[in-house]
Amino acid sequence: MLHPILINNINPHKYYICASAQMPTRQRNYCVFDKAEVDYFVKRKEKSLPYLTDILLHSNNEAQVTETLYIIDRMIENGTKGIDKIYPVLARFNDTESPNIQTYLAGIYRKIQVPDAFGPLIKMLIKNCQKPNNPEQLFDPNEEIGGAILSYINK
Repeated sequence: MLHPILINNINPHKYYICASAQMPTRQRNYCVFDKAEVDYFVKRKEKSLPYLTDILLHSNNEAQVTETLYIIDRMIENGTKGIDKIYPVLARFNDTESPNIQTYLAGIYRKIQVPDAFGPLIKMLIKNCQKPNNPEQLFDPNEEIGGAILSYINK
């Protein structure tokens, strides 16, 4: 369950550890997040944005950032307004090497269609294609990145 500090938004990034997020494994090539926790933020819609933005501004924890991006993606699907306004915060991760973060970031960009995100998507795809295949990588983020790029082109 959510810690009271989470609900009251008091220095949230110091208290929210994201211990429940499960990153991909060899047996499961996708992330698993706490459904109740995700639903809590999604249902609060725009009220959740300051808290989630604070996490993205301060966290360097891959699981925490990935879960936060997943929540934001779900919020978009749920009709939350104003997510395009936090693009400058999302852009902090445009140069990430994490395939998990890249995948969720590209999915968000595909949905919010902020013009400034097109260039970073192209750069991300090119950078990924120039790297040798990593046998430890469990999935290819270029699928989502390419899909986001096509979505921009089609608009």
